[in-house]
Amino acid sequence: MIFVLDTNKQSLSPCHPAVARKLLKQGKASIFKKYPFTIILKKQKQNDCKQEYRLKIDYGSKHTGLAILNKDNILWLGQIEHRTNIKKNLDDRRGFRCRRRNKNLRYRQPRFLNRKREEGWIPPSLESRVQNIQTWVNRLRKLIPLTNVSYENCKFDSQLINNSNISGIEYQQGTLYGYEVREYLLEKFNRACIYCGQINVPLEIEHIVPKSGGGSNRIDNLGIACHECNQKKGNMTAEEFGFPNNQKQVKKTLKDSSVVNSTRWKVYEVLTNTGLDVECGTGARTKMNRINLGLPKDHHFDACCIGQSTLSKLYFKTNDILYITAKGRGSHCRTNLDKYGFPRGYLARQKYFFGFHTGDTAKAIVPKGKYKGIWSGEVACRKSGNFDIKNKEGKRVA
Repeated sequence: MIFVLDTNKQSLSPCHPAVARKLLKQGKASIFKKYPFTIILKKQKQNDCKQEYRLKIDYGSKHTGLAILNKDNILWLGQIEHRTNIKKNLDDRRGFRCRRRNKNLRYRQPRFLNRKREEGWIPPSLESRVQNIQTWVNRLRKLIPLTNVSYENCKFDSQLINNSNISGIEYQQGTLYGYEVREYLLEKFNRACIYCGQINVPLEIEHIVPKSGGGSNRIDNLGIACHECNQKKGNMTAEEFGFPNNQKQVKKTLKDSSVVNSTRWKVYEVLTNTGLDVECGTGARTKMNRINLGLPKDHHFDACCIGQSTLSKLYFKTNDILYITAKGRGSHCRTNLDKYGFPRGYLARQKYFFGFHTGDTAKAIVPKGKYKGIWSGEVACRKSGNFDIKNKEGKRVA
């Protein structure tokens, strides 16, 4: 279905693609937005929409599914891919600042006495996910008259994920109950290096999957190794180091479930602030609805099945899914560095050039020269006006 706006940019009921093509061909409407595709009427039309449109949100750590329904009709499907590099960028920035303070470079005083976290503060990597959902809820409200929101507000039991037999007082007794970390690891690995097997030598705590490779400080990811093996292993995983059996003991990370548990009520607060009626659903109900409807496991299909409002039959009015990737609002670093750390170029302070900014989808008609033809893809902007276009195959056209 195609989103429709009136002349005052107020949302109307969506229409069939055939109706949109007819309006565009007759000159009664023009294209307002391509993603998601929206047309705007050239003549004023009274907004007499009495139908209810429900937005359903399947919130996840890496992907969030979106679906817009009108009773049993699925009108629009989308999927947001969240950013996962925010923490790494903040760690890099902290490392650069620390280096400037300790080297003979431009000095920047450390800030630690003037920082105050507001009530309800959450880390930037989590705040980004909440803001992605908030942004798209506000965007869709401008394109279609939404009346209700369904949201899967589920909590993951991380201890039960690790140990399916846990019960009772065991919830209060973690893996290290009665131990310190070092003593637990020494007893677990019989006071021997997990790589070379040496005993009666000084042993160090080390990460089986390094932190630089996404490993955590969980006890399942820690081992005991001698100094020589620890240094030789470096930032390799145990499997890359030649010990796949050691890596098998590392359980699946619970990072994704922790992200959802930490932000689920923050997302709910954002949705309630929109003024729409919010319905909360559980993961179990979503799964039951999906199985009864015979839909495959995917984020946008899960979104269609959220909550008690899901009917016994659903009819798809769309075959397309809008895949959305969160890119952020630009880079903090304004200098490009080579592999030795020396500057090789400086980024411009402005974001838009000639009406475009890097990442926009553009179409270029080149009448002559080496790149003669019609090219479309993502544009990389330059201040000089000579843009690059990256097509689907990854080829750059200057």
